[in-house]
Amino acid sequence: MTEFAQILKAPGVREVCELRSGPAGRVGFMAYHGGNLELQTDVIADAAAIRSGASYYGVLQPVPMREHLSSIKVRPAESAALRSFIDHVDIVVTVHGFGRRGMFSSLLLGGSNRPFAEHVGDALRSELPAYDVVTDLDTIPKKLRGLHPDNPVNLPRQQGVQIELPPRVRGSSPLWWDWEGPGLTPHTNSLIDGLVTAASTWTPSG
Repeated sequence: MTEFAQILKAPGVREVCELRSGPAGRVGFMAYHGGNLELQTDVIADAAAIRSGASYYGVLQPVPMREHLSSIKVRPAESAALRSFIDHVDIVVTVHGFGRRGMFSSLLLGGSNRPFAEHVGDALRSELPAYDVVTDLDTIPKKLRGLHPDNPVNLPRQQGVQIELPPRVRGSSPLWWDWEGPGLTPHTNSLIDGLVTAASTWTPSG
């Protein structure tokens, strides 16, 4: 059994796949490091998918589980749900979380579809002017570029964009310790607004 299959079979892990119809449903959002692993990534991807009518795939780990698996080991061959998702969508946004010193206000947009990355980047810059939305691959750390052909972001027909989100925009940094809601933090809501705009306005020609 592969590592991905083991994670999927672990107690409390939830695998979610929502395939939606129509042109909007051919755009997908993924968050396979969701739940207790990369906090709020599944919430963000799911919300953006629902609001834009896009499809959604997520893997949610329960507390206290925190098993990080390299993206290239998240394989459709080991999951019927992931396989159906990849076959259904034309293009995808994968949502990840990261934290690096000096990059706490940086959103990194990798993945192989660079016109789509620029399109998503423009939408996010409009909603999050205080953040540095990075689409220049040369300035993104190599391990966070999402360019490996086996990375799920690159498996749909038109490939996609991998977004690495710092804790601040996910609402899980000390900046938000006194946030009492209701709902998500303002920055997280603005992030979702930008993702919805990007998904709703994308055409293959960009």
